[in-house]
Amino acid sequence: MSPVRLSSIFRREPKDRPASDLYMAIVEQARQPQFYGAIGVPDTLDGRFELIVLHAFIVIGRLREIGDAGSQTAQLLFDQMLADMDRNLREIGVGDLSVGKQVKRMATRFYGSVNAYDQGLDAADDQLLQAAMERNVFGRDGTPKPAAAVLAGYLRREVRSAAKTVDAEILAGRVRFGLPPEPPG
Repeated sequence: MSPVRLSSIFRREPKDRPASDLYMAIVEQARQPQFYGAIGVPDTLDGRFELIVLHAFIVIGRLREIGDAGSQTAQLLFDQMLADMDRNLREIGVGDLSVGKQVKRMATRFYGSVNAYDQGLDAADDQLLQAAMERNVFGRDGTPKPAAAVLAGYLRREVRSAAKTVDAEILAGRVRFGLPPEPPG
């Protein structure tokens, strides 16, 4: 029997690599300081989570347009995101017994946001999409946020841009996001 190499235990499976690369691009875009400074997204666990959800929505939506290969990559990407949330919760000291509940709550929030963004993008005007941004990204206090309109426009722009991404590129784990939006003027 041959010895097990540590590198083989910690190496990512080739099929997971594109999803991992996509997730890294999503997190990198969601961490852009302009979102938290000029746009006013709360620089909190919730605010950061919602920006990851927003960008994952864009990428997963594009992947699902491709068919089976895209849906498989989308599922791997979603799994990668939840695994990262699990790791982050543990790192900030959430107890083992609570982590599963918190991750389940995050998954529920993800699906709620995705549903709201889908409905908002399908609407004739931006009222639903702006309301979803106000509620999900900026907080649940009901206060209208001028930046919600800016973020709604950014989402529309990025969805249109993702639609132009060549299937082979996104399936290989490559996605490009535009610059964060300008603050409301």
